[in-house]
Amino acid sequence: MPDLLLTVTDHVATVTFNRPQRRNAFTVDMFDLLGDLLRQAAADPEVRCIVLTGAGDAFSAGLDFVEAAQQLDRLDAIAFTFAPERSPAIILQQLEVPVIAAVNGAAAGYAVGMAINADIRVMARTARLVPATKRNLLPESGDTWLLPRLAGWEQAARFYFLGEDMTAEQALAAGIVSELADDSDATKARAAELAAQIVAMPPQAVRAAKRLMRAGRSDEYPEHVQRALLQLLPMFRTKDFAEAMAAFLEKRPPRFTGE
Repeated sequence: MPDLLLTVTDHVATVTFNRPQRRNAFTVDMFDLLGDLLRQAAADPEVRCIVLTGAGDAFSAGLDFVEAAQQLDRLDAIAFTFAPERSPAIILQQLEVPVIAAVNGAAAGYAVGMAINADIRVMARTARLVPATKRNLLPESGDTWLLPRLAGWEQAARFYFLGEDMTAEQALAAGIVSELADDSDATKARAAELAAQIVAMPPQAVRAAKRLMRAGRSDEYPEHVQRALLQLLPMFRTKDFAEAMAAFLEKRPPRFTGE
């Protein structure tokens, strides 16, 4: 079986880290392949939501130290020839399709970044987040940019500086995840329910909202209001807007096509 799986069902693309025998730890090849799979999923016109999860009862143990120790020269080459367009973390931030992380088990190091780069996170009560600094490594997948913004500077400092694992309850309290589920299977099931809700929404509006949220990180307020207006106006001419109005007047659920 491949180390990364991509399946598409009912407008939902699920990307699964698939090395359960190694707690879904990342090989060097997986870093490259993950970016390709994410782009492939987002480019599929049938896909309206992406779910990230791990096979079995782990999300991912991060970098596979055993495999990486045998490829240090290759890791050096990747670092010194860094290509932003190949980085899974950057690709996740650029996708317009909503992304849900089903953190169904422990997430360590690089995998923490994969989780917090998602738009919505559901976490198993038995799962935990493990800082890369605990192993004399650095969080290289955008964590140090995202975590202080999600949880505040002090929570991020405690995580990285003290090297303390963060439990699911702590992650929920800190605002890093929005929901907890009882176990691995329940986490994946809840993520599927949320994905189904997203799929039922008008996809153009959802993608536009994500674009605006991302732009809002750097826009000045007047600029952002104008940007929103310019993205709103074409919506009035879409088939999905007409369907939304018809469904409202006819008191029935809408059927959105993305047109």
